Amino acid sequence: MVCTDKEVMIRPIGERDMPRLWELMYKEEEPGWKQWDAPYFPHRRLTYEEFLNKKEEMVKQAHRWAIEVNEEVVGTVNYYWEHKPSKWLEMGIALYDPAYWNGGYGTRAFQLWINHLFEDMPLVRVGYTTWSGNGRMIKLGEKLGVKMEGRIRNVRYYNGEYFDSIRMGMLREEWEAAPWSP
Repeated sequence: MVCTDKEVMIRPIGERDMPRLWELMYKEEEPGWKQWDAPYFPHRRLTYEEFLNKKEEMVKQAHRWAIEVNEEVVGTVNYYWEHKPSKWLEMGIALYDPAYWNGGYGTRAFQLWINHLFEDMPLVRVGYTTWSGNGRMIKLGEKLGVKMEGRIRNVRYYNGEYFDSIRMGMLREEWEAAPWSP
């Protein structure tokens, strides 16, 4: 299965993607993307061999797909179950390659991911959690019509400053009414 808007594609991760994903995610001790993606949690550089030990968690999995722009892997989208019996699904996105930041690629990839999740699963809602220091992720959601559902104040401590935890979500009927919904 592949979802695409011609230039941006999301698809299951294949074994051929592992070298590029390692390079983007774990090759560097302090990758640039980490400043936006929960920097209050530590990041640990992995050797390629250590990364390959995670292959079973990534390759051909429904919960994590690769983002491609012009046939180059630049990031991933994912989901996890907050509470599967009630179909409470949380999702995420990471554009690891800074050459693709601020070009609308993340918005387009997340739109494809949301479409895929609602079309493939009997979900009532999709959502994600970010932090108030990541204005890009908040703005991405707002562009797609994802609503801020909650703000937990001063619970993320980073670089000597407290930030809020932000919960965002979209209901199925909001997705169906979105101008970009298929």
